[in-house]
Amino acid sequence: MGSVVEKCGIKREKGWLYYLDKQGDVSRARMARGGGKVPKGKPQKVEKVGLEREPGFLYYIDKKGNVCKVKMKRSTTGRRKTTTRRKAPARKKTARKKTARRGTARKKTARRKTSTRTAASKKRTTRKKTTRRPAARKTARRKTARKKTTRRTTTRRARR
Repeated sequence: MGSVVEKCGIKREKGWLYYLDKQGDVSRARMARGGGKVPKGKPQKVEKVGLEREPGFLYYIDKKGNVCKVKMKRSTTGRRKTTTRRKAPARKKTARKKTARRGTARKKTARRKTSTRTAASKKRTTRKKTTRRPAARKTARRKTARKKTTRRTTTRRARR
């Protein structure tokens, strides 16, 4: 993918991150999650190369331990940076229609106060209602059935 800039033949160790530092030398730093405990310390220089970087290229150390470079896809080299924004095309102005206003003031209607219950509490209340309804209906049915039987017996007695 990339072109080899400098053949170094660096042998990598587990738990270290190898990179090209600002001076153009190959350095290594302990990886935060790279196997084992991480001792605090400064990055170590592995090999002095003294490379001068070209803008628009990414420099890395490949598997063989050589310094390589690759053209960046989104590099800003060669582009002219503009500080001012481009003006948007002017919009056509449309005349707004004026709405007719009434001279008399309208009375405000009274609003109901809404309860500020949460959805969870509403669900709880609906659950309670659903559990209570069948029981209430059964007792109401029993009461009406008792009344009917008492009425029948009293009317029969009166007829005799």
